[in-house]
Amino acid sequence: MYTPYIYFLLSFSTSTFSYIYSSSFSSACCSVKKMEFRFVMNMGVLLFLLVSLFFTENTRLADGSALLSPSKLTMFVDELPDMPRIQGYNTNDGVNLPKSLKIGMYHKRWKFHRDLPPSQVFAYGASKKMATVPGPTIEALHGVDTYVTWRNHLPAKHILPWDPTIPTAIPVTGKGIPTVVHLHGGIDEPESDGHSYSWFTAEFKERGPSWTKRKYHYHNVQHPGNLWYHDHAMGLTRVNLLAGLIGTYIIRDPNVEAPLGLPHGHEFDRPLVVFDRSFRMDGSIYMNGTGNNPSIHPQWQPEYFGDAIIVNGKAWPKLTVRRRKYRFRILNASNARFFRFYFTNGMRFIHVGSDSAYLAHPEVSRKLLLAPSEFADVIVDFSTSDSNEVILANDAAYPFPTGDPVDEVNDKVMKFIVKPENVVDTSRVPARLMRYPLPDISTAAKTRYIAMYEYTSSTDEPTHLYLNGKSYDEPATEIPKAGTSEIWNVINLTEDNHPLHIHLGMFVALEQRELVNVEEFKACMNKMNDAIKCNIDKYATGRKIIVSTHETGWKNVYKMTPGCITKILVQFSFIHSNTSYPFNVTAEPGYVYHCHILDHEDNAMMRPLKFTT
Repeated sequence: MYTPYIYFLLSFSTSTFSYIYSSSFSSACCSVKKMEFRFVMNMGVLLFLLVSLFFTENTRLADGSALLSPSKLTMFVDELPDMPRIQGYNTNDGVNLPKSLKIGMYHKRWKFHRDLPPSQVFAYGASKKMATVPGPTIEALHGVDTYVTWRNHLPAKHILPWDPTIPTAIPVTGKGIPTVVHLHGGIDEPESDGHSYSWFTAEFKERGPSWTKRKYHYHNVQHPGNLWYHDHAMGLTRVNLLAGLIGTYIIRDPNVEAPLGLPHGHEFDRPLVVFDRSFRMDGSIYMNGTGNNPSIHPQWQPEYFGDAIIVNGKAWPKLTVRRRKYRFRILNASNARFFRFYFTNGMRFIHVGSDSAYLAHPEVSRKLLLAPSEFADVIVDFSTSDSNEVILANDAAYPFPTGDPVDEVNDKVMKFIVKPENVVDTSRVPARLMRYPLPDISTAAKTRYIAMYEYTSSTDEPTHLYLNGKSYDEPATEIPKAGTSEIWNVINLTEDNHPLHIHLGMFVALEQRELVNVEEFKACMNKMNDAIKCNIDKYATGRKIIVSTHETGWKNVYKMTPGCITKILVQFSFIHSNTSYPFNVTAEPGYVYHCHILDHEDNAMMRPLKFTT
């Protein structure tokens, strides 16, 4: 609609410049002509800037739609939502009992910002009306089973572009959107783990080759902590999550958590689900539909980065808080963006948990780096604030760690408005939290080497990524014995930091060390794909990178620094007890481990993980 006006401005500028240039210099001695020339020059510059501003503020896309500039959205105008909470258990005469839930995936509209038209999304909820982005927080109890029937109510076609040239779940009929739910951090049976080939379409009309059952069984017998659920369909994870299929899941154990005295209750204990999105002017979620190597992969790109920072479904929200302690369970639910959070007034994070497990002791930091899929369970004491407003900010480059620096838009996350009056706060942060067994490398039954590869085209653009040089569909090479622990040496031969997630297992990062003569070692690995034959000990002699104190506990995701070897102790048993799993871990379809940059996972940085007894 603006094209005629832009054409007029450009035509006017060009013709005026042409006229004044010729007439001015024909009478160079005339001061009036000089004044006219300066005036029109200034007007021309102004018109040029206006036109440039239009194109900067509203980029026209190939399909004719306009990409929204995030600078058009005023920050900190929407209140931070508290997502609906669903109780994952029943109570009868004071006795807690198992509960069955039905949670659907719905196509609906969601308003991410006051000044943005509603966006088409896919959302989880007990009903279409109640469905939200992110989805409801499921609150489970330790030792009480929760059963969930995940129902697919999605349409025949996706709202985002997807690429069939990468390993992808595709219905035979070509209709319907494959989905399957993975409870990230859950220690559960293979049949309920959300295997990528266990997908199904609306009303279960079509099912993947590894589909097992409709009703998933979550045993909730692991340690208390933070989990999240999200789509895990083969090759569609990145687009299904971008569309909105994410939500949090908390396992509580009042017997061991109540004595800690941490902030509790819905007002003072809140999940913060943070992710990035880009939008068109009409409010629709924007994802580039042209790949880096369009002749190989028409759509797939190695990383997705959005301009707007979303917290609990709102762009740059605000939250009014009291001068007391709050507990925030912060999840990075982005596809590829890392966040390095900090408070603009210098307040500190008090870490009480990392991913799905408590720490042994509280750890304090002023900055907090979270990779995609990582949780940070922190206490923030607003009584220490020297101001009545504070911004939670971000300074992580993207891609991390050597990509573009943040700008004035994506360097802000949300605002806290701190009430001036002091309040009584009975919560506390104890000196001791949870004591789980310390990692003991002498108990490791096996040592493995896991290498991360990125492959590129003739134009040096990524085409796919592999773990151990193998595709997902090749037979499993990691087949641990249930109840044992193993040492995994993860070798990152790429330029990206890859957050590694292992289903079922919990692990501790022991150390990271830089590789020397990386290119020489990489050349050998590309040829032989064998760390031992390539003399890994010769190259693993570089600078040691200290594991952050708040990340020294048990985790299910860890950041694999590029050009480094990271040693982790993986435990395939409960960390809080000596009891065996109450399910058969050797059952099909098994488990997986993968990079949790979703664009990498989809193509195809994921491998099967099988177990023996």
